[in-house]
Amino acid sequence: MDALQSFICISKEEFLKFVDGIDIVSINNAARLIIDAGKSGNRLHITGIGKPAHIAGYAASLISSTGTPAYFLHGTEAVHGSCGQLAEGDIVICISNSGETAELKATAMAIRDNGCKIIAVTGNPESWLGKYADVCLVANVGREGGVLNRAPRASILAETYILQCLSIVLQDEVKITPEQYVKRHPGGSLGQLRENEK
Repeated sequence: MDALQSFICISKEEFLKFVDGIDIVSINNAARLIIDAGKSGNRLHITGIGKPAHIAGYAASLISSTGTPAYFLHGTEAVHGSCGQLAEGDIVICISNSGETAELKATAMAIRDNGCKIIAVTGNPESWLGKYADVCLVANVGREGGVLNRAPRASILAETYILQCLSIVLQDEVKITPEQYVKRHPGGSLGQLRENEK
């Protein structure tokens, strides 16, 4: 089996195993934290270091477009002044596969010091981040795929999917209409109301 075929097989096996083990209760608990904070006028922020930072940006955009304002918080700039975007009572989602990344530990502690609650997205619920968070969403895979089994691949799929699951619960809570979605997303084909939605 060549490298690509091996990667596809590993990705499929790991993703299906992950999906079968998703903790729906934890996702609902995370959503409740965000919803309750929103009712008090507080906001949601999402952060990560390295590849998870890109997932954080995507998730903030997705969640915002589906009815819950969310903001990207730069993982390292947070401890150099960007925690100024936080207000006491806000919620911050911190993404780290290992849950032990030194830079994200510093950011998470600064977030907590600013009076915010933390939702962890991690592959290791027993990690520092998993235990430090108010709610832990587990995005666990056993293998990344690829020859070195190091570069984030399967774990990125899991982190993305768990945040998509969270976005579904939040969207269902706010009951966003097609008209409201188009107002948030006026560009491209997604920004057009279909005939059956008018």
